Amino acid sequence: MAEEKGNFKQTLTVSLSNFLDAGAIVAGASGLTLWVDYLHLNDQATGLLGAVSANGFGAAVGALAGGWLSDKLGRKFIYKYDLLVYMFGVILIALSVNFPMLLIGYILTGIAVGAVVPASWSYLGETAPTGKRCATIGWGQFSWGFAPLTIFVLSFILDSFGLQGSRIMFGLLFVVALVTWILQQQLEESKMWEEQKNKEKESCYVKAKFSEIFTIKANQQAFILSAGIYVLWALVAGLQGYFLPFIFTKIGHLSNSQSNGLNAVIWLLTIIFTYAVFIKNGDKWNRKIMFAIGCVMQIIAWLVLIFAPMGWTSLIFFDVFWGISAGFSAQCFFALWSTELFKTQYRGQVQGVIFFLVRTGVGVMSLIFPSLLSNWGFTNTGILLIFFLLAQLIIGLIYTPETRNKTIEEIQFQRYKS
Repeated sequence: MAEEKGNFKQTLTVSLSNFLDAGAIVAGASGLTLWVDYLHLNDQATGLLGAVSANGFGAAVGALAGGWLSDKLGRKFIYKYDLLVYMFGVILIALSVNFPMLLIGYILTGIAVGAVVPASWSYLGETAPTGKRCATIGWGQFSWGFAPLTIFVLSFILDSFGLQGSRIMFGLLFVVALVTWILQQQLEESKMWEEQKNKEKESCYVKAKFSEIFTIKANQQAFILSAGIYVLWALVAGLQGYFLPFIFTKIGHLSNSQSNGLNAVIWLLTIIFTYAVFIKNGDKWNRKIMFAIGCVMQIIAWLVLIFAPMGWTSLIFFDVFWGISAGFSAQCFFALWSTELFKTQYRGQVQGVIFFLVRTGVGVMSLIFPSLLSNWGFTNTGILLIFFLLAQLIIGLIYTPETRNKTIEEIQFQRYKS
């Protein structure tokens, strides 16, 4: 019992990084229109903020560095320094009085967010008990969803404070980051990573090369699966997470408080169904069916948002379908499959590369998304996003593996015969 409590405390401590990551993205999103008005930003400046932030290029660069460092120096190494950069970034945003300050704060926060992702997903998967990998990894996703819910509730409460309320939220993220950093200094290193490093010290041991990702067929399929579903889903979810408040207020003609209230509902449903589906049943149910149901619900949600008359009925329908499906979305399965299907020697690097692709894709789309809305219109832009969701469904149906109740070592032996 004591060991289970210790493992759960360890899981929650690592998962707090996901809370801070998502919190940084959504805090910026919930106050985006306020910053646009305060600094008189045009479409290009608005897109640039999203492009270099925790939702775009900043996180992409951080993920590459973090993935490599977590494999070379350890998962715990990242936890020693990452949140120090994060704290500097969010406090700079909180105190910003001009666009350069705001931009630099977003860049630093983005780098910190990206750097910790490979270490977190690897750590959670490597330390999860056999038969409870979804349950363990799911807490990371639960924490990811709990942050936006918290931010949007705070946004609703602080709405009357205007931009000052947004500054307060970034200040609160600083405080949470400080507490989390203190807790993470008490973490032990991943035993699986330590065992792998000890093997590499043996003279007869042949170290796996990162190039195996592209030369071994099993890795090629795993990369297509992990990268394909996550990149395509993130092109929709990343833009939605950052620009949905913008869409609700500018296209749906809602007030900032109404927009934040609707977004809070999405994230409330997300954490409820992360717990009910992925944490409680992800290690029991057929994962291909789970994944497919989530994808279909996401497609239906966007079809309604695009083609139904813009009003409370369609917006609530979108909220419910997307919120439920996000609880067991591609991000959950990416964290699971990228841990199970790649060797410990380069697990963090693969996750870093894929997260780099994800955030680069979102960064590019963030740069052009405001212009797409202006030039293509909301309907045509939405159809493009539906195409991305349909493509990730097809990839998942083709390549989803059956790995329930197997240890990572058993999966590795089955895939690599070693």
